Amino acid sequence: MNIEETLKTLCALPSVSGGEKAAHETVIGLLSEYSDNIKADDFGNVIGYIGDESKPILLLDAHIDRIGMIVTFIDESGFLKVGKMGIDMRTLLAQNVTVYGKNPVKGIVSTLPPHVADKSEKAPKLEDIAIDIGMTKEQAEKAVSLGDLVVLEGRFSTLAGTRISTPASDDMAGVTAVLYALDLLKNEKNLPFRIAVQFVAQEEVGSRGAAVSSFNITPDYAIAFDVSFGASKGVSSEQSGKLGKGPMIGVSPTLDREMSEKLIKIAKEKNIPYQTEVMNGRTGTDADNIALTKGGVKTALISIPQRYMHTPCEVLDTEDIRYTGELLAEYIKG
Repeated sequence: MNIEETLKTLCALPSVSGGEKAAHETVIGLLSEYSDNIKADDFGNVIGYIGDESKPILLLDAHIDRIGMIVTFIDESGFLKVGKMGIDMRTLLAQNVTVYGKNPVKGIVSTLPPHVADKSEKAPKLEDIAIDIGMTKEQAEKAVSLGDLVVLEGRFSTLAGTRISTPASDDMAGVTAVLYALDLLKNEKNLPFRIAVQFVAQEEVGSRGAAVSSFNITPDYAIAFDVSFGASKGVSSEQSGKLGKGPMIGVSPTLDREMSEKLIKIAKEKNIPYQTEVMNGRTGTDADNIALTKGGVKTALISIPQRYMHTPCEVLDTEDIRYTGELLAEYIKG
């Protein structure tokens, strides 16, 4: 499996929270290389099973939704007003967007020229944001409906070495890592688990898809995969992981300590680079809701370090995706 090409394919999908079904065909196609028991539920999750039904279920979780916006109003001049879903307002002005209505419509987030802008304004307010699609109100109302979803466009760019800049690597990097692990395991027989893979909806608006899907699956164990803060200018080294130095293994009251320690032990034994991410409570990922499913699920968290989270130019190192997949494969085999 080519990690970079898989990531590029996934990051191009317009799967804003609540619109994940636009990604289903592609995601199901990729997962079908390893599972012949796949379904998409009514909530927007994709679930696949691998292995013997008599064995304990190990749930692998990553989310397929991405940040975006939703159209809330069309004003008298044809500008679109929006609500945000995970967007960093500081990065929004003058961005290229696509509105996914009856047909895709291109637009630009409007902004004042710097000559007339308020110099004291550090970030735009949501009420000041509008999308210019170049249409009159009458034209806009024919092309766009209230509730249509909006994607911030960005390029998939290769930086130095194995560094990549792309929108939506949160969390298509996690999806790619799970697929890579399954690829490493495709010729393995008699695995100790039945694998349940859930690529879930609406993580960016409250980890809703993971709560629904994991409740239905009722796993014995679970590992969630997401991104976390990568070291960069202005980010404390205590709060971030270094790009290219391996996955960040979570340690938290929310997470099962034994699973976290086993992941660390395997990484050491197999010489897989890793980092430790310590949290003092909730993790802010699907792991929180999975751990509380029904009577409780032993849950671990593995995160891929990423810079510039929730922007159209998130940066990561594809080696960290490879290391994450290798760690997961070794955990499953063990």
